[in-house]
Amino acid sequence: MKLGKRTPTGREKDEASIQLLARLREQLYSPNLNVVRQTAYHLSWLQEDGLETLKEALFSNATRRTKNAATYGLRKMRGRMTKPALMLIKVGTDSTNSATSQACRNAIDILFNRHPKSTKRPHSQSRRPNRFEIKDVPARGQRTNTSLPRVRRLVSHDPPRRS
Repeated sequence: MKLGKRTPTGREKDEASIQLLARLREQLYSPNLNVVRQTAYHLSWLQEDGLETLKEALFSNATRRTKNAATYGLRKMRGRMTKPALMLIKVGTDSTNSATSQACRNAIDILFNRHPKSTKRPHSQSRRPNRFEIKDVPARGQRTNTSLPRVRRLVSHDPPRRS
């Protein structure tokens, strides 16, 4: 996706912060999901500038991956930007773009613990792996000799139980 030039808001202190915001903004539209998610998290720490960049990504014609990462970044906002970020997510649920509204609905579900659990079946208690492992340990005082029988004992990996 071709990004236009970002106009500085005046909150940036120096040229380095302008370049950092530009780099993070470009990484938010990356095809690599890990990079996009990490970038959204980094933007969540940048208060107004991060909120502005994540808002732009959420309401643009970006991919679904970028929109999901933007809602992730908005969910991770801390401090005084928490309420405006939540308001943006709520506004996004009414969006005409289906990808935006779906990403915002999923973010609200996650925020309020209404997200469906994994479809994997839970492991049953009866299928626990063996707690004991048999190891060969030579008896004390005996030299290790191939002709001598080896003593076996059970070694537990679990901590001792308290009664």
